[in-house]
Amino acid sequence: MRGLVALLTATTLLSSAAGATTVLPLDRATILAGSPFDMKVEFAKAVEEGAVSVTINGKPAAEVLGKPVEFIAKEEGTEASAVRLHGAALKEPGSYKVEAKAGDETKTVTWTVYGTPAIPKAKNIIFLLGDGMSVANRTGARIMSKGMTEGKANGRLAMDDLDHMAFVGTSSTNAVATDSANTMSAYMTGHKTAVNALGVYADRTKNSFDDPKVETIGEALRRTTKKSIGIVATSEVEDATPAAVVSHTRKRADKPEIVDMLFAVKPDVLLGGGSAYFLPQATAGSKRKDDKDYIQMFKDAGYALATDKTELAAAKGTNQDKLLGLFHTGNMDFMLDRGFLKKGTVAKFPNQPGLVEMTEVALDKLSKNPEGFFLMVEGSCIDKASHPMDWERSMIDTIEFDKAVAVAREFQRSHPDTLIVATADHTHGVSIIGTIDDDKPGTEMREKVGVYADAGFPNYEDKDGDGYPDRVDVSRRLAIFSNNYPDYYETFRPKMDGPFEPAVQNEKKEYVANDAYKSVPGAVFREGNLPRSADTAVHAVDDVVLQAAGPGAEEFKGYMEESDIYRVLADAFALAPQKN
Repeated sequence: MRGLVALLTATTLLSSAAGATTVLPLDRATILAGSPFDMKVEFAKAVEEGAVSVTINGKPAAEVLGKPVEFIAKEEGTEASAVRLHGAALKEPGSYKVEAKAGDETKTVTWTVYGTPAIPKAKNIIFLLGDGMSVANRTGARIMSKGMTEGKANGRLAMDDLDHMAFVGTSSTNAVATDSANTMSAYMTGHKTAVNALGVYADRTKNSFDDPKVETIGEALRRTTKKSIGIVATSEVEDATPAAVVSHTRKRADKPEIVDMLFAVKPDVLLGGGSAYFLPQATAGSKRKDDKDYIQMFKDAGYALATDKTELAAAKGTNQDKLLGLFHTGNMDFMLDRGFLKKGTVAKFPNQPGLVEMTEVALDKLSKNPEGFFLMVEGSCIDKASHPMDWERSMIDTIEFDKAVAVAREFQRSHPDTLIVATADHTHGVSIIGTIDDDKPGTEMREKVGVYADAGFPNYEDKDGDGYPDRVDVSRRLAIFSNNYPDYYETFRPKMDGPFEPAVQNEKKEYVANDAYKSVPGAVFREGNLPRSADTAVHAVDDVVLQAAGPGAEEFKGYMEESDIYRVLADAFALAPQKN
């Protein structure tokens, strides 16, 4: 996904180019009462300090926010002025009109500050996110794991029975398109932001760490409660989704610094991949550029360490309530490889736990806190398989994610004061259109695609009853296709020899179809519909489905923005209790 990362980076750098006056937080921002945030006004040109006026509801901003305002005559890299205010907070709910003036420039925005009920609705929240999980993932996972007879599913996914639902918009502040950083950041802060950004409003400066910050849910819980915090992911724990629980940067690629931020908040349980960013630079495989040994620092802070499935299992039930589990130097392997095919990097990391085991251990640890907990669980690899259009891996990881939802539901049965939320951060342009039947005559694979009545039903089986299909390379399987792609060879088959790499870079630094798949019988060349800088398929702008159950779940309904979801979480925990 190197080309995709380059595209995202370029998009972010263009997000705040000098133009009209900009006020951050942006117009229509929703802010939790008492929650710290940075305010910034970027003027379109250089102005005199005496000509600047920033008011909130007609009063000087410094007076209302109780913090001094800093004037910047010329911001680095621009010929324009700005004012900043760090760590502000608005304690009283209501509507706030912000007016910024500098000479003939005027900009007005309105913020809504909200409080929460005085009494918490939930003791615990389990927030489960299937990264890139589209409706097709849910459909495919249900068919592959449960089967279908005469048009009716033979079973239901665990997430199917979460009884409150909403559609959630995923667009960023600087584009209709989206990535995992800005989307999860909106869930975890209540503020929409730009592509690539985490816990900040993206400004026009080059420094990725000086953008105006907003409080993350991890910080809010540390500020207002004694609850425990858990993060579980099959990606690197520094990746966008887990990072959003605690982090502040405009560049999600700032992974060494994200480890610094994780250590600052110190989630009580932190499980996933990404150990390369915890190791000092002198250690083989390290991706740090300093001598910090974060594994030792976490251990010195009272954390037990698990590095494989055996050590994770041993940690369950012990009295030590803080746990760091790092099971791969990078992203953990797909479930299809990790659990069945033993491809990918499984030979190097042969004893990786799965999302289910990690969720079980996290709940065991976190539930020991009588004050309750917040647990974020990400099925990271759904997205990481969807980008290269490796659909069988994406579907198997969706099944694994749903099994983690089932673990949460089982916990909820004995802990009814637990709110469960299951959703995605964005979708992919993927659909199931029928089946592919190898037994159809001929050698042309596209003629083996069955649609409408000719599709019939796939012949996956689950004879061992583990909830996964015994094989993904059955003779009549789901026909799953993307609507966006680089140049590549469509093989119409599962990739049994290892994860799919559809495109590779040529001498012009353009991505072209990977010739490794050219000789697969029946393979068809597909000319891409994405720029040649893209090496994989990209995210879709479609709404995602959110489902929830438990105390507070009734607030999820209709159409919501991702930033609205945070307000429901804050209400459930009563993070800004109001007397009336």
